[in-house]
Amino acid sequence: MRTIKVLIVDDSAVVRQVLSAAMAKDPSIELIGAAADPVFAMERMKKDWPDVIVLDVEMPRMDGITFLKKIMSERPTPVLICSTLTEKGAATTIQALEAGAFSIVNKPKMGLKGFLEESSDDLISIIKAAAQANASKLVPKIRMPQPSSGAASSAGLPPGAVPPKLSADAILSATTHAMLETTERVVAIGTSTGGTQALEVVLTALPQVCPGIVIVQHMPEKFTGAFAERLNSLCKIEVREAKTGDRVLPGRALIAPGGRHMLLKRNGSQYHVDIVDGPPVSRHRPSVDVLFRSVAKCAGKNALGIIMTGMGDDGAVGLLEMRNEGALTIGQDEQSCVVYGMPKEAVKRGAVIKTLPLSGIAGAIAGLNR
Repeated sequence: MRTIKVLIVDDSAVVRQVLSAAMAKDPSIELIGAAADPVFAMERMKKDWPDVIVLDVEMPRMDGITFLKKIMSERPTPVLICSTLTEKGAATTIQALEAGAFSIVNKPKMGLKGFLEESSDDLISIIKAAAQANASKLVPKIRMPQPSSGAASSAGLPPGAVPPKLSADAILSATTHAMLETTERVVAIGTSTGGTQALEVVLTALPQVCPGIVIVQHMPEKFTGAFAERLNSLCKIEVREAKTGDRVLPGRALIAPGGRHMLLKRNGSQYHVDIVDGPPVSRHRPSVDVLFRSVAKCAGKNALGIIMTGMGDDGAVGLLEMRNEGALTIGQDEQSCVVYGMPKEAVKRGAVIKTLPLSGIAGAIAGLNR
């Protein structure tokens, strides 16, 4: 098998040292360089172009966003953003994702060396997934600059901890039958790596009048708020980070906050959301399986479930539960996915009724009103 060529671009000597040592232990990865800034990196890339780049955002001489845009315009390549998790940095990292970054890797301000050593296995797994990604689908197709996940999916866990693979039973019991029918429609969307761009494509194409939408995008806490604000500035519909008690209304999309689960609830004919703590489900928090199960219980056949680009299998079980309760279920097709992981697993389990390209998903949502 051909090795995966990786380039590290980070002005921290500690980051370069620890990540280089971790990659040296895996025979499937070839570290072709560790540069202190993008200018050095570009010189190195003239000799040997990497399969995957691990990139910091704040660096001397050239910032990571500018470098990322240059890469994606010249030769699209999977890029992992290695960023410190701060409120200030969230908006910048969102820009990186929208500029074509593959995923986010969080690094703390304190205890950096220990964190990276403990998390090296997770990072290696993400690098391997990135090497298999459809890089051409990472290239932005709409407004720039205007951010997936995958590395951020376990927000809230202790550094280096690998969460057990729990089912949605850890948060709420399986449905026996949906609540009595109502005329209110609701759309539930689950996505991960590549989802930030995919959601922008879908949500910006929706008319102002469309069914209420609830979304889980695998992303760390602090980042989902900035992501929702940015989408809200681009869309005809209202987009916001969800809070407990928020109504699910026509023309509104609620995005689950990073690090917490979101459940759909119903009071009579009205839907609202509940934001809860709890362990990661399917190794994610928020989890698509948790959201989809709650939608199956509360909305049944009045729901539309959509699973889009992402690594892993989160959402496959929940989407099947939605289908079993009479909901229409859609999976994004392989050709338009950055990573055909989550939709593929849902198809394998028989959870997907219809497969659509990314360009057709907004129409399916809008069509529920007809």
